[in-house]
Amino acid sequence: MKKNGATGEGRGEQPRTGSVGVPVQVSTANVAEGRTRHEVARLLLEQGPMTAVVVAEQLGISPTAIRRHLDALQADGEAETRDAPRRGPRGRGRPAKLFLLTEAGRARFGHAYDDLASSAIRFLAEHAGPDAVRAFAERRVEGLVGPHRQAITGSADPVERAEALATALSREGYAASTRQIGAGAPASNVGAQLCQHHCPVAHVAAEFPQLCEAETEAFAKLLGTHVQRLATIARGDNACTTHVPAGPAGIPAHPEPDRTTPGAAAAPPDGHAPRIPNGGKPA
Repeated sequence: MKKNGATGEGRGEQPRTGSVGVPVQVSTANVAEGRTRHEVARLLLEQGPMTAVVVAEQLGISPTAIRRHLDALQADGEAETRDAPRRGPRGRGRPAKLFLLTEAGRARFGHAYDDLASSAIRFLAEHAGPDAVRAFAERRVEGLVGPHRQAITGSADPVERAEALATALSREGYAASTRQIGAGAPASNVGAQLCQHHCPVAHVAAEFPQLCEAETEAFAKLLGTHVQRLATIARGDNACTTHVPAGPAGIPAHPEPDRTTPGAAAAPPDGHAPRIPNGGKPA
């Protein structure tokens, strides 16, 4: 009778496995798959709704492989689709699909301590009142943007400040970006949109909107102009979007000096005409 070799061939034994009973090469492949899927999710988080083709181009991976990851994210409830807006005449084909993260997908990137934070603020509201919650929200946003104040306020142009603010917010984990809008539109509609594609405190802000309100007010002060919050993740939107006009209250950020009377003295801040010694008569 022929004996089996040391490899166990002929006894029906399986190839050597890792510590959890999974073939080593399969485990390595699973790790790589998981990393790629996480990068796909991160791209959707940071850049918003995208087509599979754009995701593939951004990551340098074949569209077929990307669709497999997107399908898996959808199957797990971490991504969903919507039709891309049509540009130009309506064609015969179906509109392209945009992929975006669901709330479950956003949870990949951290909602740690949400329950603890909500409980703490709830306790504060019950024992110290709404003013205390408001003060906490203001202190929190100051801690968020305060260290970046000098970099943000280096320009007098609110749109340029918004770009610096987006950079600062991204460093704090908010995946922020800006895009200019309104070219050729009325002056009141020209400016930029500041988009925060991630909010680490969205769950808490859904219960305590004071967090969003304090953030909006802080943005207005930093940017030197009124701003309008158009959407928030806390309310179920895809991103926190803030409209930033091109100049304070519709006034250009760099107003031209009055040249109607060359060499004329500027009026003082109170709007009264400057006093002229001796009634304007020669001394």
